Amino acid sequence: MKKTIWHQLSAAAALDELHSEQTGGLSRTEAQQRLGIYGTNELVEQGRRSPLKILWEQISATMVVVLLVAAGIAGLLGDIKNSVAILVIVVLFAAFGFIQDFRAEKAIAALRQMAVPTVRVLRDGVLLELSSRELVPGDIVQIEAGNLIPADMRLLDTSNLQIQESALTGESEPVSKVIDPLHEENPPLGDRRNMAYMGTVVTRGRATALVTSTGMQTELGKIAGLMQQKPPEQTPLQHRLDRLGKNLAVIGIAIAVLISALGLARGDTVHHMLLTAVSIAVAIIPEGLPAVVTITLALGAQRMLRRNALIRKLPAVETLGSVTVICTDKTGTLTQNRMTVTVLEAGGERLEISDEIDNGLTSEAITASPGSSLALLLLGGALCNDARIGESNGDERIIGDPTEGALIVAAARGGISTDLLSEFPRLAEVPFDSERKRMTTVHKASDGSKWMEALGSSTPWIAFTKGSVDGLLHISDTFLWEGTVTSLGEEQRKRIVSLNEQLAERGMRVLGVACLVLDSMPDTVDSVLESGLTFIGLFGMIDPPRDEVKDAVALTRSAGMRTIMITGDHPLTAAEIARQLGLPNHDKVVTGIDLEKILPEDLGQAASEAGVFARVSPEHKLRIVEALQRGGQIVSMTGDGVNDAPALRQANIGVAMGITGTDVAKEASDLVLLDDNFATIVAAVQEGRTIYDNIRKFVRFSVAGNIGKVLVMLLAPLADKPIPLLPLQLLWLNLLTDGLLGLGMGVEPPEKNIMRRQPHPPGEGVFTKGAWIRTAWIGGLIGGLSLTAGAWYYMHGDPRWQSLLFTSLAFAQVGQALAVRSGRDSLFTAGLLSNKLMLVMAVVVIILQMLVIYLPPLQAFFVTRHLGFREILIATGIGVIVFFAIEGEKIVRRKAAKDEA
Repeated sequence: MKKTIWHQLSAAAALDELHSEQTGGLSRTEAQQRLGIYGTNELVEQGRRSPLKILWEQISATMVVVLLVAAGIAGLLGDIKNSVAILVIVVLFAAFGFIQDFRAEKAIAALRQMAVPTVRVLRDGVLLELSSRELVPGDIVQIEAGNLIPADMRLLDTSNLQIQESALTGESEPVSKVIDPLHEENPPLGDRRNMAYMGTVVTRGRATALVTSTGMQTELGKIAGLMQQKPPEQTPLQHRLDRLGKNLAVIGIAIAVLISALGLARGDTVHHMLLTAVSIAVAIIPEGLPAVVTITLALGAQRMLRRNALIRKLPAVETLGSVTVICTDKTGTLTQNRMTVTVLEAGGERLEISDEIDNGLTSEAITASPGSSLALLLLGGALCNDARIGESNGDERIIGDPTEGALIVAAARGGISTDLLSEFPRLAEVPFDSERKRMTTVHKASDGSKWMEALGSSTPWIAFTKGSVDGLLHISDTFLWEGTVTSLGEEQRKRIVSLNEQLAERGMRVLGVACLVLDSMPDTVDSVLESGLTFIGLFGMIDPPRDEVKDAVALTRSAGMRTIMITGDHPLTAAEIARQLGLPNHDKVVTGIDLEKILPEDLGQAASEAGVFARVSPEHKLRIVEALQRGGQIVSMTGDGVNDAPALRQANIGVAMGITGTDVAKEASDLVLLDDNFATIVAAVQEGRTIYDNIRKFVRFSVAGNIGKVLVMLLAPLADKPIPLLPLQLLWLNLLTDGLLGLGMGVEPPEKNIMRRQPHPPGEGVFTKGAWIRTAWIGGLIGGLSLTAGAWYYMHGDPRWQSLLFTSLAFAQVGQALAVRSGRDSLFTAGLLSNKLMLVMAVVVIILQMLVIYLPPLQAFFVTRHLGFREILIATGIGVIVFFAIEGEKIVRRKAAKDEA
């Protein structure tokens, strides 16, 4: 099928293009043939990684390869015990990574659930109910309120049809549809009002439509394709740890080769040197790193869940802590996703109620009494209205169109009760249509109504018309001014037009209300009623920002992050919401049309300067995120609709709304906000920064300890001493200290002022700002003290020298772990009990090490000897020295920082 611009074709031309008939549809035979040509109407998954491929990626990681080689060498040397122990670590490493990646692959599958299960289709002139999978281009489909649109369609016939397209376009308002062809060649999806798109929802009316595209050829299918084009990228944490693992592996191999060469040169056996190489590999690789990082992230995810932030992909927890730019959708994310009246203007009276908005539907915050112009405006808005206040689970809620619901809420707050509305039963109506852009209802007032008396009417019949202000002014001859019906002159018209423009510039949607007093009930009700009206006044309404978002935006700014609004909504509306929320550069608005004119190489500058992107398509959102990432930013994309999914997946971390978010957005995201509260992102950012800080502390702690172990393994053979520690003993130390103490480090409370500092630069590694030097000297201290104690006993012929060295390393890292809980503050300032888990883990490590030394079965397994009180005191003293050495170094750094300030 050739590419056709369906919205430019007339209904008849569209039918001819697909050789279909509006009254009969396709024949069953033709439909079956087309199904063979176009395929089923479903979203096809492409390029998903198989479980075997995911597993291969895990076991081919650098640290895993080094450990596998070490295990293999140990096995060839006949050291089965060490070989099996190393392989167990490899299995754990691969299992954690496999589970994590496999869950991430589910994102695309959610798109398959968007199609409706059954649709009503004309085949051979008979209305059938079929599976949506059987739809083909050319089918004639009937849709009505409540239906999900099953494919992309050209509308043929409509009756008050409105479709909620916010999930696809970002528009907060349902779109009123037409059937006339459009002249613009490539308008935004939200402006293609004679089309209906797969995955959107009919909120009002009914229609007959021609299927133009199915499956992956639909706009929803294109989004699915965009999501599948981009493979998931590593998070900053994954990238840094992967780089660290490769560096450690290279260093370990170099040291092993060096030691082996020196040993062979002086006459050592190949067997002895290979065993030494295995020991060095085990010593330098932080075997506990994958497990501890995963557990730390999982515990952090649990804490975030208690704060209404659900993590779907564990490595993304820390990404929030590194985010430099938050790209957020507007509708339902920054705003409440409900229209609210904020300005009323009638008869010379004006009421601004933007500061009085609350969730109550019946709080009387608007002064309204019979006879006042504002009261009549509220009454007209409530009567010329199809929305109503209903009840759900004991709570009041609006049933119907959001805009009409806003008028109902405003009337309720002004004291226009349901009982009062019942005094004006609706007798007839002229429904809203997109050409007239207005709606008229006819009512009969109860006997003795004070409202009719206020209008100076002696009859009970009255018609209210609601619609665009410009349209109402064209059909109004008089207006209500200070309770009196007055001729509507040119000056008054200009004043009303000016007011309309002012409110529109503030990003509001403006509706006017007019009335016509009737002498009698007309025999027929049509648009003839819409002439010679009395203009009453107008409503200004907006989808208001969430109350807590402004503070959240301010806090993200103080944390060094920039927030950008990316929405499909109107530029004026988007800019006004951005201004109210205090978004930086809110006055710099770039539209989707502007983006089309910007060269790819210039998009980065536009993305770095603009505060608002409006009227954008899914492709635009993706381009913006990519441009920011090319500029070195770590980007978070927040959204709730299908249209947000590609950008959510492309972003370093995607954040979806849990309540209003579509399944597609949630499955494509890394983080889901269970309360749809932008402020929850701030809590998540704080948690992410805390987790990243803790992981950095742990990595530095682990590497420093491993440096100490490697020094022991390196210096002993050079000093013509036997192998100081066996591979199994090194593995035990790594898992005991790195594992248990690292776990305690993972739940360390946040540092002071964590949300008042800049995010870590995207390219910043784990070891920056002198961290390598601090890590190296701590490792040297641990290795030097432990080796000195062991060497002293060895030189005096004490066979317990290896067990003393073994225990000294363990106790030294206990002291190290307690001291490095904070990178700046003293343990005595932070409080020993502020991290009870760390204290428990320190005690557990000491107990377990003592068991290895004193329990006979463990002595035999780990090849250790019984230590006396003096030896335990020496090992403890080494731990104390390490602790106070690190605390002393922090005192020096704090003093230096204070002097610089």
